[in-house]
Amino acid sequence: MGRISLMESCWAAAGHQPNVKNHHIRERCYLFGAVKPHNGNTSFLITPNCNKEWMGEFLKALAEQYHDEPILLMLDNAVWHKAKALKVPSNIELFFIPPYTPEMNPIESLWKIIRRMGFKNRAFDSLKKVEDHLEKVIKELNPNKVKSQTEYEWVKPILMEN
Repeated sequence: MGRISLMESCWAAAGHQPNVKNHHIRERCYLFGAVKPHNGNTSFLITPNCNKEWMGEFLKALAEQYHDEPILLMLDNAVWHKAKALKVPSNIELFFIPPYTPEMNPIESLWKIIRRMGFKNRAFDSLKKVEDHLEKVIKELNPNKVKSQTEYEWVKPILMEN
């Protein structure tokens, strides 16, 4: 998420041109996330970078949040997901989807929802305001909507096996 505006079509009164602020400032923050598709629960970490160190911090926080549960975490093949130095907590098992298939990962649906909910046709005065707004949007996610968007039929057998 960042300060580069996501421009999309929008409604305006008949005869009026919509006026939407827009800029291309290359400041961004990153969002690590996980979703439990069967109930819509989510976990997120907003970070200043996207690398193996922050991935490790996210895994550590996720493991602590669900310390009494085994976690099967579905991931794409990003470099920071597969770093050899990445420390994976004992209650987390990493499951990698095939390369170039992000649509298979349930969290990808959430990225679209988050962008649509809070970042379409918006311009932010600072990166801090982006982070604050991102936190607000995350808190407003409805578990029922999250579940309906992420509980893919093909995921259920994988969850049952592991």
